Amino acid sequence: MKISHCEGCDRGYHIDSPTCPWCGTPQFMSYTHDAPLRACDTECYPNYWLCMFKDVVGVTHSFQMFPGHPLDREGLTRLISLSTLITFNGNHYDLPMIAYALAGADNAQLKAASDAIIQQNLQPWEFYKAFGLNQQYWIDCIDLIEVMPGRASLKIYGGKMHSRKIQDLPIEPHHLIDLFGRTILRDYCENDLDTTWDSYKMFETQVKLREQMSAEYGLDLRSKSDAQIAEAIMKKLLGGKVERVEVPIGTQFYYRPPAWLKFQNLKLLELLARSPFTVTRSGGAEGTPELDKTHIKIGSTTYKMGVGGLHSQESGATHSTDDHMFTLQDVDVASYYPTLILVTGINPPAIGARFQEIYRSWYERRLKAKHAGDKKTADSLKTVLNGTFGKLGSIWSIFYAPSEFIQVTITGQLALLMLIEMLELSGVSVVSGNTDGIVIRCPIGREWVRDAVVEWWRQTTGFETEAVEYRAICSRDVNNYVAVKKDGKTKNKGAYAHPVPVATSWPNPTGEVCIDAIEAYLTRGTPIPDTVRACADVRKFVHLRAVKGGGMWNGEFLGKAVRWYYSSAPDAAEIVYKTNGNKVATSDKCRPIMELPEDYSVPADLDYDRYIADARAALADLGVQG
Repeated sequence: MKISHCEGCDRGYHIDSPTCPWCGTPQFMSYTHDAPLRACDTECYPNYWLCMFKDVVGVTHSFQMFPGHPLDREGLTRLISLSTLITFNGNHYDLPMIAYALAGADNAQLKAASDAIIQQNLQPWEFYKAFGLNQQYWIDCIDLIEVMPGRASLKIYGGKMHSRKIQDLPIEPHHLIDLFGRTILRDYCENDLDTTWDSYKMFETQVKLREQMSAEYGLDLRSKSDAQIAEAIMKKLLGGKVERVEVPIGTQFYYRPPAWLKFQNLKLLELLARSPFTVTRSGGAEGTPELDKTHIKIGSTTYKMGVGGLHSQESGATHSTDDHMFTLQDVDVASYYPTLILVTGINPPAIGARFQEIYRSWYERRLKAKHAGDKKTADSLKTVLNGTFGKLGSIWSIFYAPSEFIQVTITGQLALLMLIEMLELSGVSVVSGNTDGIVIRCPIGREWVRDAVVEWWRQTTGFETEAVEYRAICSRDVNNYVAVKKDGKTKNKGAYAHPVPVATSWPNPTGEVCIDAIEAYLTRGTPIPDTVRACADVRKFVHLRAVKGGGMWNGEFLGKAVRWYYSSAPDAAEIVYKTNGNKVATSDKCRPIMELPEDYSVPADLDYDRYIADARAALADLGVQG
């Protein structure tokens, strides 16, 4: 972010002001420049407080307070005023603590404040009020915790990114800190800053996108999730204060089918007409037992409806093509949930009819930007469009509307079932269906029938589809599969997907070399052992897991985020929970690797046979024999 650097007091400020807010120097005595990015983290103990910074080239700044060593408040204020801070959970913890420290709090007061945040889950606005502070708007901060998908600790995110070192807090937070302890904590804090930088670099594109949207809408969106961005922009466009609507627990409502939704043989609309949905304690909605237990068989495939989406019920199933009998085609609905929001005409009660007007303008603007090659605008609007849907089910959102949430999800499932039924009646089978797409197994020579039915469905519903030809699809179940495309690339899902971040989730690494081996076998026929033994990168072999209360290995405390590989060494052992001694799942015969080697080389005691066996078992679960 741009800052004005005052030549009068050598401080910076990020707000529009004709004079420096610190010393009153006229703005013409200042110069504007980009604020350097600095990762920031704090540590708090009864007799020690640390605030540490690290910039992109590795230069660190430490500000400490302990008996006999007062905090350099002026130096800390100046550094922060001239920086854009990169934090993880900084808005909820580090910034309130910094504000209290700058206000003159001593070590004991800071420790009490830290405990209030952590133990009582004190929110920032509650903190500032409880401790008589004003929110520090002069601090420019990007908080990554909402930008990153899912919800995990910084250590777990470090493990997902293969950060070099995963380290838990080395000294219990209630201990008194001596000279040696201060050195340990500075090293620990610097490692957290390294992980924070890893996080920023991993999600820099998302941050830059948020910066662009912030400039367009006049809001600071840099520290918000996709759903929070959508809500903030909607509030800005609506103007004035928008009050969220409360829906009493136990409220019942019925699904409203659109006029175009019709079936030839299925009795689903009759079932829904007698099956009310009920608002639950969490604010969501659940269907009746009759609806929950209903399995829908169309052709040779069985489907199950649910609040989360449509799921076919295959298990250990493999389908492949040849040049004489069948083709396999994956048909996905483009922008399914955003289109469903428009097609169903929903309007959250807190907003009313303007919701459709604004949402449609976002949708149409995104399409124009996409067709024009304006990727930045298209991506920013995609963030807003997709973020809106999730908030329909959040009791804290102005979008909250459980009946409209059900309207969107059930219409999406029924629309797919309508397509599936028509394909099956036309002599074209569907072998899998899930949320926003289906896999069609079509006899050679009848592709024109398949395409005609899909086009009829598109014209009837208003949806757009995207098709990909497969050579094979191997499914453990509908949510865990590997599909081989015509070009030899794969589409993987669930346990067979590479652990990369997506919009709402980011799985932990669990021996990624097994996925590589399965892909190589299915696409090129490479024997499983060849791929596993040829891999020379230890990151492909590691497993990561969060352990509540911390994990122990051979009497050594590892922390609440544990990383390991399978070992053939005599001392290989399981990791156990510190609290009860129970085994951490799948950690038998392992060795921790909390710090990766600089060259990521494979340890000499790595148990290749274990990974080969795991890959073969996972392959068998896909229904692949031989």
